[in-house]
Formats: sequence, structure tokens, C-alpha cells
Amino acid sequence: MAKIKLTKNEQKAQKDALKMYQRYLPTLTLKKQQLQSEIRIIDAKAKAVREQRKQLEKEFQVWIAVFGEEDAFKPGMVTVRNIKKGIGNIAGVTIPVYEGAEFGRGDYDLYSTPLWIDLAADRMEKALSLDLEASVLDEQVRLLSKELRTTTQRVNLFEKVKIPEAKTNIKKISVYLGDQQVSAVVRSKISKKKIEQRNAAAEALKAEKKGA
Repeated sequence: MAKIKLTKNEQKAQKDALKMYQRYLPTLTLKKQQLQSEIRIIDAKAKAVREQRKQLEKEFQVWIAVFGEEDAFKPGMVTVRNIKKGIGNIAGVTIPVYEGAEFGRGDYDLYSTPLWIDLAADRMEKALSLDLEASVLDEQVRLLSKELRTTTQRVNLFEKVKIPEAKTNIKKISVYLGDQQVSAVVRSKISKKKIEQRNAAAEALKAEKKGA
């Protein structure tokens, strides 16, 4: 704890700081709770998207196997040309939002490839789109988690350090100023008593001289 001045000005500064910490703490706590809630929601959505992707792939493999031409569809037949992303905001954090993607189709001979290749390519685009969506959701979680760590650190700083420290400083200054006030009163009384004693002694001396 830093050394503080035991003065009325410092006491006021500490009280003002305490009010500020107590005013902002509820806002930070609310932000922390909001971030935690949003992270859980987005994480659950990412898991659902991946599960959808997994199910689509499973159906895709079964579907191709039915035609008995599993080697006909090559991975390079579908490529990602452009990923469309928007911008969102959660609890003051800017996050990317998946808005779709543009895909390219590889060149293939219409006569030498099965008729279902185009349908397979459509399914592959859907699968890739789900992968991209899950990736963007992961990025949202990463950004929000980073902000959550910062916010949590601030909440802990206010709760466990700044507020207790300010209260301790205010109490310490109040006790010191109170002691100083008591000491001043005692000194004043002692001084007053000494003056009275001197005055009494002077009066006694005058009376004695008159009597002589």
C-alpha cells in the first residue's frame, strides 16, 4: 500500500476515489456476467454448427457410397473464393459476424463425371460454409474471452484491492485527524489553565504588595 498524507485534502481524495470505485463496480460486474452469458451461447452455437457439419458429412459419405463411385468427387472441385463477414458488437467488444461465402467450382468433364457431381458440390459448399461459420464463432469466443479476462481483473482489482484500500486509508486518516483534534483540545485546556494560574499568581502578588 502506498504511503498517504494524513490530511483533510487526502481524506477527501480517498472518499472521492471510493465513490468512483463503488459507482463503476456494478457496471463492470454486469459486463462480466453479460460476457460470460454470451460466451456460453456462442460456444453452444459453435458446437451445434460442428454437429450439423458432422452429420452432413456422414450423410454425404453414405450418399456417395450408394452410387458406388466414391473416388469421383475430388476435394479440389470446390474452393472458397471469398468469405463474407460483417461486424457486430457485444458488451462493447467488436466481433466478426459470418454472412456467407463465395465458392468456386473446379473444371471437370461433364461426360466423364457422374451426373450427381453437381449435387455433391452443393453439399460440399454447405459443409465448407458450416466450417467457416464455426471458425468465425470461435473467433467471437476468443475476443469475448479476452475482454472477459480484462473485465474480471478490473472487478477483482476494485473488489479486493482498491475499495478495501480506500476504506482503510479513510479510516486511518480519520483516526489521525481525530487524535490531532483531541490533542489540540487538550493543549488548549492546558494552555488555558496555565494562563489562569499565571493570572491568579499575578493577582495574588498584587494583593500581597497592597497588604505590605
